[in-house]
Amino acid sequence: MKKAVFPGSFDPITIGHLDIVERGMKIFDEIIIAIGHNTDKKYMFSKEKRVDFVERTFSTYDKIKIESYEGLTVDFCKKNNTEFIIRGLRNHADFEFEKSIALANREMTGIETIFFLTSTENSFISSSIVRELIRNRGNYELFIPKGITL
Repeated sequence: MKKAVFPGSFDPITIGHLDIVERGMKIFDEIIIAIGHNTDKKYMFSKEKRVDFVERTFSTYDKIKIESYEGLTVDFCKKNNTEFIIRGLRNHADFEFEKSIALANREMTGIETIFFLTSTENSFISSSIVRELIRNRGNYELFIPKGITL
């Protein structure tokens, strides 16, 4: 069974995240969406709310498990017997940042990172943009999965 972890803060989940997971499901038998806690980030939504958003988004998907975690993603992967990490790339800056992390993870543990390029129509979407739209009463609903109410 090929399992992968898709880690992130999902603050909030976007249609870009949904797109990456749906494409990952074509390759992996199971994907664990791992909602992490980054001590350097100030979240708009509580961990419980972020987990709820992700659970509602993927409630009908058989291959998806949802968990929250703290600490290193590779430790979470080892604990869950997972050899792959999924990451989405929107642009070259994402690639440079993610490449360094992926190389360090592979060197430390042998865990491979699989990169998915975002769909052209989702390449500009980020949780940061969605949070800014929420703060300023913009039309954020265009960029989050259907059924999520903030």
